Amino acid sequence: MERYVSGPWLAKLVDLPPDTRPYYRALADRVRALILDGRLATRVRVPAERHLAGALGVSRTTVTAAYDRLREQGYLDSRQGSGSWTALPAPGSLGTDNPWIAAGDDGLVPLHAAAPPATSLLPEALAAAVEDYPCYGLGAGYDPVGVRPLREAIAARYGARGVATRPDQILVTGGAQHAIHLLLTLFAGQGDPMLVESPTYPHVLDAARLRGARLVPVGFPDDGWDVDLMACAMRQSATRLAYVIPDFHNPMGLLMDDAGRADLVSAARRHGTTLLVDESWAELAVDDVPATQPLAAFDTDGRVISIGSASKLWWGGLRIGWIRATSALVRRLAVLRAGVDIAAPLVEQLAVAHLFERIEQARAERAGALGASRAALAEALRAQLPAWRFTEPRGGGSLWVRLDSPIATPLADAAAAQGVRLAPGPWFGVDGTLERYLRLPFTLPQRTLADAVPRLAAAWAHAASPGPSAAYRSPPAAALTPSL
Repeated sequence: MERYVSGPWLAKLVDLPPDTRPYYRALADRVRALILDGRLATRVRVPAERHLAGALGVSRTTVTAAYDRLREQGYLDSRQGSGSWTALPAPGSLGTDNPWIAAGDDGLVPLHAAAPPATSLLPEALAAAVEDYPCYGLGAGYDPVGVRPLREAIAARYGARGVATRPDQILVTGGAQHAIHLLLTLFAGQGDPMLVESPTYPHVLDAARLRGARLVPVGFPDDGWDVDLMACAMRQSATRLAYVIPDFHNPMGLLMDDAGRADLVSAARRHGTTLLVDESWAELAVDDVPATQPLAAFDTDGRVISIGSASKLWWGGLRIGWIRATSALVRRLAVLRAGVDIAAPLVEQLAVAHLFERIEQARAERAGALGASRAALAEALRAQLPAWRFTEPRGGGSLWVRLDSPIATPLADAAAAQGVRLAPGPWFGVDGTLERYLRLPFTLPQRTLADAVPRLAAAWAHAASPGPSAAYRSPPAAALTPSL
């Protein structure tokens, strides 16, 4: 027998004040909360739009918009002519509310993204690249492995960091995410176990789910990695692939020491695991830190594959990343990427090659800016949100904040109403975990961060003791224009 809920009964459960704005969004979020709380079971048919509109005293268009939002988020399943049923989305699904596709001019302060602005060295590097550009005009215009000057610059940088590298061990990609996608396409099959840290970079979780890999999360204490625990997970799950971030971990900002790196590679060798090592933040030390070698320096059999990026040190808009691997694997990846994009853009490759020539200047510039913003953010949080706990990292671009209640997702909803977009902990975990955590980047200017923290405090006050419309009050006009 089919289960259903009537319009008047659902309206009574929703219980929204008539002046709530925007009503359709509040209605959708209230129904979502009822499903998540278990007060509205899954696989229950909801009332037709006109029936619920009549019970609520609103227009049918309003209910249609709310139902559309619930479908996009995965909380309603619908069949043409048959109605709609309550459901639960797939783990990690963000629907069309995914902040990575949100408009950049929507007025919300982008505290969901740890993305520094462009380096001051960029205009000069682009001008030099344009000057070099005609030299490549007689060729085909693309190279699947990347132009020689850039591969030589990347290889030389690895050598300076402690691991000898030849240019033929480098594949230039369209950013680190492109590199991750290529590697998972090659190494991760349907149902294959893949070890990830918890928390971890959220887009690698998206890429793994796209491949159908089975995620094996391994948590670690706040002060660093438990390599024994990671080795145990490799053995118990027969993991042949692991993704790790040893250099200013995103989102925690931790730096793995050389002893831990040696132990991790040794464990991977014992259990036949290939390590995908994300080094996107490796050059972003803010304070003086002990020198560490790339994880590949401890590799003896080609099981460490390094991923790098120009995004954090120089600028995300360049869309240049790279893979360091064996020359044989680079050739395999070049053949694979030919079915995707063939090659990275030439001007950007040449610009990054020039930027490598002044890498120490870029590192010093970033350290100064990130250090000042980190101090401003930490000071404001301690003054206005003293219940939040965090340790200032010595590098990277974000604070990993522990809340005193597991309400990171409701807090993100409330913060949006205050003009701030947040990255709640569950984005960085598997299957809805990490609800007590929040990533706050310090990659924005000091003034922007100082303006954002009072809004976070207001959002926290609403989320910690929510009323029916706590997260849906219209933000003040000032909240719509961040100070950049």
